[in-house]
Amino acid sequence: MRRPPQHAVPEAQTSAVDALFAALAPLAARLPAFPGSVLLSVAANLAFGTAAAEALAPLFGKTVRIRVTDAGLNFHFKVSSSGFVACRAAPPAVMISAGARDFLRLARREVDADTLFFDRRLSIEGDTELGLLLKNTLDALDVKSVLGAPPGPLRLLSALRASLQA
Repeated sequence: MRRPPQHAVPEAQTSAVDALFAALAPLAARLPAFPGSVLLSVAANLAFGTAAAEALAPLFGKTVRIRVTDAGLNFHFKVSSSGFVACRAAPPAVMISAGARDFLRLARREVDADTLFFDRRLSIEGDTELGLLLKNTLDALDVKSVLGAPPGPLRLLSALRASLQA
């Protein structure tokens, strides 16, 4: 018998979140992807800095697409030696898709990507070798030690600058 994760969300709260996503998904799908891609890249640069860049060298210059299936959102980024860089929509080398709740659970380390993949809640399309490299590299990083205190203005500006580099 499977035990629920320690941070299980009460069922009433879960259905409210589902209703909110259902109501907002049509609107979210109409939003331009680039501003969201910048925000995702900034967050990744704040969380991981350049720690992941060296290990992700095979991804340099290749577009990665993150697709949030239930919210109708798409985020595009590339990896460079200075970190994650937002980019406009382009054919991705690899696309990782899941629902918003599943991405949130991944970010909180409440579930691992392999479990979601085998439960068919997360998919990797395109160059799966690059997708697995990205997944394994991010899994290996200790996010808690990186995310300690909120970022100061200089760190935030640096992450934004890295996310917007051409």
